[in-house]
Amino acid sequence: MADIDNKDQAEMDPADMEDVEEVEEEETGEDENSKARQLTVQMMQNPQILAALQERLDGLNGSPSGYMESLPKVVKRRVNALKNLQVKCAHIEAKFYEEVHELERKYAALYQPLFDKRSDIVKAAYEPTDEECEWKMDEEEELTDEMKEKAKLEEEKKDEEKEDPKGIPEFWLTVFKNVDLLSDMLQEHDEPILKHLQDIKVKFSDPGQPMSFTLEFQFEANDFFTNTVLTKTYKMRSEPDESDPFSFDGPEIMCCTGCTIEWTKGKNVTLKTIKKKQKHKGRGTVRTVTKTVPNDSFFNFFTPPEVPENAELDEDSDAVLAADFEIGHFIRERIVPRAVLYFTGEAIEDDDDDYDEEGEEADDEEGEEEADEENDPDYDPKKDAVPPAECKQQ
Repeated sequence: MADIDNKDQAEMDPADMEDVEEVEEEETGEDENSKARQLTVQMMQNPQILAALQERLDGLNGSPSGYMESLPKVVKRRVNALKNLQVKCAHIEAKFYEEVHELERKYAALYQPLFDKRSDIVKAAYEPTDEECEWKMDEEEELTDEMKEKAKLEEEKKDEEKEDPKGIPEFWLTVFKNVDLLSDMLQEHDEPILKHLQDIKVKFSDPGQPMSFTLEFQFEANDFFTNTVLTKTYKMRSEPDESDPFSFDGPEIMCCTGCTIEWTKGKNVTLKTIKKKQKHKGRGTVRTVTKTVPNDSFFNFFTPPEVPENAELDEDSDAVLAADFEIGHFIRERIVPRAVLYFTGEAIEDDDDDYDEEGEEADDEEGEEEADEENDPDYDPKKDAVPPAECKQQ
């Protein structure tokens, strides 16, 4: 970012100066709550941390026992034949994933009319009928007639007290705030913009084209930018690397491209303007320098790291790209197909239940062990007691 000296400060647009921050030369600590909220995003943006984590995970795969080196030459020859078979398996697996991509494209066309209707309801372009709004509750959710009548009266009272809202206000913003992976990317200044998000669509590459998918974020007219659609495209490859075919584990992200956001003057939340006071060492005079610096924002999602065509990625860039792909993949696979369940929180509860069940199983195993010990006639609790630490004379 280019520095803007104090002499150029007067030339800046007044709208751009509204959010100018005044800071001292020494950087001050951020608010603790803000740090916690941004931790995941900072980790994603720190390639060193991601690379170190990946290296640690790779280390869990184990190491060769040395047995291969001890084998006779004739046995090693047969092992080579097995490895050649494994390479052929990798190529077949690559074709499998290509066909999976074709199936995804086929069924995406079947889902799309339902997603379009969902979008129409959210943005108040279509009012669902009474029949479409009828929802059969689970047995646990069943209410008595008295409770139903009471709930109905309360809803009618609330409706009388406030204006009839159009569609489902803040639908996508609520979805984002309910999902940890996405809420960690959100800043307070992003929320007024995301209130204008009307739909997210997934577009797959055409038949015969390289494997890719595009996320389309569709916005209503707003005061922040002139775009009606913001896009993020992920290009993938589903073929084994000739130099390392055994590393193939399904389609891998090759690169991703964002889009240019046409920000309204003074509304760009991905940048902020700060003032720094500098003291001249010799003369002792103080001057104020104005700087434009990057700002944390969800909308940085649309400016991913640039990856040159056919270039070999270093570990840092690869880690950043992988983290970005994880977010895009999650939006494609989970958020878009099940948006209403993330809006209500039901999808989140299902995810939590998976963890709870594992915890309960562990607790049950501990309980069984305790019960076995109590029922064992030879069990002596004194043997399990931790002996007191020996006193050492100082």
